[in-house]
Amino acid sequence: MEMKSDRIKYREISAGSICLPPAMGDGSRHGISRRAFLTGAIAAGGCLAALAFMPRQNRVAARTGGENLDDYCMLMDISRCIGCRRCEAACNRVNDLPAPAVSFEDKSVLSEHRRTDEITYTVVNRYADPRTGGPVYLKTQCNHCIEPACASVCLVGALQKSPEGPVIYDESLCVGCRYCMVACPFYIPTFEYDDVSRPAIQKCFMCYSNRLLEGEVPACAVECPVEAITFGRRSEVLNLARQRILGKPNKYVDHIYGEHEAGGLGWLYISAVPFEDMGFPADLDTTPAPNLTREFLSSVPLVLIIWPAMLAGFYLVSKKRNGTENGETTEKHMPHKHRGSFDD
Repeated sequence: MEMKSDRIKYREISAGSICLPPAMGDGSRHGISRRAFLTGAIAAGGCLAALAFMPRQNRVAARTGGENLDDYCMLMDISRCIGCRRCEAACNRVNDLPAPAVSFEDKSVLSEHRRTDEITYTVVNRYADPRTGGPVYLKTQCNHCIEPACASVCLVGALQKSPEGPVIYDESLCVGCRYCMVACPFYIPTFEYDDVSRPAIQKCFMCYSNRLLEGEVPACAVECPVEAITFGRRSEVLNLARQRILGKPNKYVDHIYGEHEAGGLGWLYISAVPFEDMGFPADLDTTPAPNLTREFLSSVPLVLIIWPAMLAGFYLVSKKRNGTENGETTEKHMPHKHRGSFDD
């Protein structure tokens, strides 16, 4: 199965350091010089001009990547999960994330509800089966929506839907506005607060740059000892989910969560326990989030995005200038070796 794409090029994304604005009248190298200011203003003006002349209905769609019903996709069979946390360990290893405070073999962490964060791209939580009182385990991570809300609100296009399916991220474009954190209906994107000079959003990238583009299956699916996680094309995964439900109608809830919720997800779920008993949002519309916001965003007066665009231009120019002056290579600033990334 060939998964490499020749439509766009990919690269590791580096993180420079932000220059703080100089004091009034100070033109030192630690701030934004007149030349950098003018360059940033020109860059911001170009962004604004592009937005101004872009057809209204395309201002959001151009950033989200559109819909592809046969993206790569994952199926989580919740009834099979045993809570071993081997998927967590695999994710940590392949993404070179910091070691956890509690070993992956220690199941005591399952006694409390956990969320993903900037150094933990996936977590397994334990719930009680309302019928038997027994344990039910659920893996949580980015759902890689077909039309992601996070990408639709990203002014600079740092988050985008890749041609293969995963929602990927270009840290070099991010200005740290954190609108994506608010927009996500599953509250997945998290912000790295440790380094205020380098805004960065973290989440699962479906092993995009370090496995998927190399033709390999995401690590969590490979590592699962009970085949609770299945990877494939969305149409294939949907067929498998339907076959399991039809084959054991007394076992499974007659619903594939993610088939239609929020316009469709890149992670699908089947379960023997009602989804609302495990904290799944039960009130999600089937309309993709960008469709709900497109009319509003296209009618927002251009003046309301002038300042964010200008600040983004100044930030990008000053970051590039600062990195050039210091002679730093991009690799020095990478907190984690692998993350989904893309070139313009």
